[in-house]
Amino acid sequence: MPLRIAFDARHVRDFGFGTYIGNLLRALAGIGVPHRFLLISREEDRHEFDGLPPNFERVPYEKRDTEWTDQLRFPLLIRKLEVDLSHIPLAQVSLLMPRPYVVTVHDLSALVFEVASGWRHELRLMVLRRALKRAERVIAVSESTRHDVVNIVGIPGEKVVRVYGATDPRFSHHQPGADARAAGPAAWELERRRILERYQVSYPFLLYAGTIRPQKNIPRLIEAFALVKRELADHPDYADLRLIIIGDEISRYPLVRQTVLQSRVEGAVRFLGFVPLNTLRVFFEAAAAFVFPSLYEGFGLPPLEAMASGTPVVCSKSTSLAEVVGEAAVIVSPDNVFDIARGIKEVLLSPALRQELIARGHAQVARFTWEETARQVTALYESAAGGGIR
Repeated sequence: MPLRIAFDARHVRDFGFGTYIGNLLRALAGIGVPHRFLLISREEDRHEFDGLPPNFERVPYEKRDTEWTDQLRFPLLIRKLEVDLSHIPLAQVSLLMPRPYVVTVHDLSALVFEVASGWRHELRLMVLRRALKRAERVIAVSESTRHDVVNIVGIPGEKVVRVYGATDPRFSHHQPGADARAAGPAAWELERRRILERYQVSYPFLLYAGTIRPQKNIPRLIEAFALVKRELADHPDYADLRLIIIGDEISRYPLVRQTVLQSRVEGAVRFLGFVPLNTLRVFFEAAAAFVFPSLYEGFGLPPLEAMASGTPVVCSKSTSLAEVVGEAAVIVSPDNVFDIARGIKEVLLSPALRQELIARGHAQVARFTWEETARQVTALYESAAGGGIR
């Protein structure tokens, strides 16, 4: 008998979480899951669910999970919907959340990496532990995250299941976006040219895409870039090499701006903030290399997106990144600026290595599919709704 499943889709347009939510829902629809999904979302996000079949029904709800009144109103809504199961696709669970429910944990950076102590840290850990212990199943997006959930939060290992995500298929399918002005066989190339001209990009560049939180290691990336730029100052192809960073607003991270000034690369580092996915695809494909020297990742989607785009990757192997990139990237030590610079130079200066990395990257991306994610998640739904592990 089909289940009634409430799915909290309020973060469908978020960076990272939105990729997970949107692609999981489309994959569940694509494999023909018979269950009825009630997609709890805001009115402004209604078009994000266009094209889903009739068993995916949107339930309007305007409260955000950061509002204190949501702690009461969201559980009341779940009870009113009379569902068999709920899925909270990130570790932000109302204290009064009715059971049974499933939670997806993407990372534990707030507990693992960020410096925290005192009662606020203990309260955050206590609330998370309670939410995950009450869940029928906890989905961890990598083996590394599963390890953290079990060993740091203290959740029984038999309750925590590793289910990988995947890249957004649009990174692999080179088609113009919905707002493209071009049509015909050369449409995507014309679209790329138009977007790069709009951003006045006519030079070779390294790319980083993601948030700029401390664990992302952006100051060391900037320092490594400064080293590479100085060493390649007379190179025929890379004399005008730049670094483009797509993600958070730089004003929130004064240390990053300070590093740019101290490294004397003000004119060669650009911060673009968040950009539409169609624009992000263009930057991934046009980059000379994608550099991701992160210190901590729950999964590490950006390196896979770069590989799907046919761009060679320079990456640390910290935490989950070892699972994600495999042998398809040049691996560097995230603690060593000179080693990061070494990896960048290897990729830039060796055409044979670039081609090998591109081929390995496409093979690595193929290991992760949303269809397989959807099949595993469906099995967890059916197990959890039947009682599951307490």
